[in-house]
Amino acid sequence: MGKNPFISTAKSFIRLAVLSLFIIIPPAICHSEETEPQLYVGSLACKPCHEIEYGRFISYAKKSKSFLSIERMQKGLNQDDIKKCYACHTTGYGKPGGFISIEETPHLKNAGCEVCHGPGERHLKSEAATDIKTKITMTDCEACHTSERIKAFRYKPIIHGGGH
Repeated sequence: MGKNPFISTAKSFIRLAVLSLFIIIPPAICHSEETEPQLYVGSLACKPCHEIEYGRFISYAKKSKSFLSIERMQKGLNQDDIKKCYACHTTGYGKPGGFISIEETPHLKNAGCEVCHGPGERHLKSEAATDIKTKITMTDCEACHTSERIKAFRYKPIIHGGGH
């Protein structure tokens, strides 16, 4: 029995097509906006489109003034201890485009909208609900509201607690 030239040609064509995908697709993926880390824009950037929610957040959510806790505690802490507070009392600390310092990123000094909803850069540009986290869960809250911190600081993790 001899080899079927049609099958041999088809296999060669498929190999060439697959190889072409590896050449064409990776550059598109590597430079895709989806793979680039989103940056934080600060809660004030949310206000024009979400004025009611922003007003409620600023008025009622304790996290909107969370940096005050760091300022109150800093007298007894060294710089390394103060930086440990940044993860929960600022927006995006340690992440691309997140809080660095009061001097460099004053708009991110409190725990703002993006702590729960994620970085807002893409959503700000597109205004699409798919470009921001809309479904907040207790797991999101537990990043900061751990059982140890609840005992130490006597607060309760209340989902949507006065936020909006």
